[in-house]
Amino acid sequence: MFDYETIRLIWWILVGTVAIVFTITEGFDFGVSALLPFLGRTDSERRVIINSIGAVWEGNQVWLILLGGAIFAVWPPVYATLFSGLYAAMLLVLFALFFRPVGFDYRSKLTCPAWRNAWDWGLFAGGALPPILLGVLVGNLVIGLPFHLDGELRSFYTGSFWALLNPFALFCGVTGLLLTLFQGAIFLKLRTDGVVQARAHHAIAILGPVLVLFVGIIAFWVLSGMERPEITQSLGGGAPSNPLTKTVVVSPAGAWLTHFSSHPWMWIAPVLGISGLLGAWAVAKSHVTWLAFVLASLGIAGVLLSLGFGLFPFLLISSTDPNSSLTLWDATSSHLTLLWAFWITLVFLPIVLLYTRWVYSVIWGTVTEAKIAAGQHTLY
Repeated sequence: MFDYETIRLIWWILVGTVAIVFTITEGFDFGVSALLPFLGRTDSERRVIINSIGAVWEGNQVWLILLGGAIFAVWPPVYATLFSGLYAAMLLVLFALFFRPVGFDYRSKLTCPAWRNAWDWGLFAGGALPPILLGVLVGNLVIGLPFHLDGELRSFYTGSFWALLNPFALFCGVTGLLLTLFQGAIFLKLRTDGVVQARAHHAIAILGPVLVLFVGIIAFWVLSGMERPEITQSLGGGAPSNPLTKTVVVSPAGAWLTHFSSHPWMWIAPVLGISGLLGAWAVAKSHVTWLAFVLASLGIAGVLLSLGFGLFPFLLISSTDPNSSLTLWDATSSHLTLLWAFWITLVFLPIVLLYTRWVYSVIWGTVTEAKIAAGQHTLY
């Protein structure tokens, strides 16, 4: 039904959609955990914060697993290069995520304040470290990673962990944290009341303009000061996957701006990103919190779409051998594999989405200290 080029593009859209859903859902999840020690002053307030995401955090995390699985199935060379070359960084993300299930389950086992406070900081680490590390990863995807392919298409990563911590990537990491904190504060304002809600409102007022400033700086940094690879010769989008059959040249600083200017419709993404985040900040001040959450989610989608459009058709840029860069047209699985995976996804993804929607509708409501007291032994 779909030719090779079309199914490749469809999968780029599907993987991008999963990345956006993961960032939105796990974003407010991470943000709530990272805000826990600061917006909750008493044990009951902190339990309100924890239980605002208590029924959904595990389901949200599944989107990360789905994203990794999709990359493995659809873009094997990307998976091999990314997960082997950045093994140490991926382990750090994994270890940070370990704090979450243990923290949620063990915090309330004892009533000792020191015990609970320790697990609160563990949940903070599990909420703050992953967005920072994933933001650093995104920053390095823009800059490019030091890898090359040999004649048998084996990937060799030649960088170090410390090289990943360059100024631009670290700035992206801080921005990733701000993004989750902002989304998390809006979610807390939406699901809590009283003093926790008031503190979340105050956090939104501070985080909103800072986040927009950081996103604006990154946009200016990329559009005006970064080189961008360009494909000058390739076999086309319908050819068998072989990254070494193309020729890539590195265009000078300003090429990202030229790329967007040559495709004017792409400006929809950065406009959506900035206006969504600004709109969320403005609307949250007027206490229309559900609309603020929607606008913040659209802002996150716009930021990720800007990244995807800016990189297109590149998936992984090689900073040491541009010809080894992996693109949508030369780093995918076979045509038959993509088709089978598409039909399977077409069946199961709507089921997952409908089930997720049902779960949120069942558990939705304001989490109060009175409900926490009434469910003393059944809630986190």
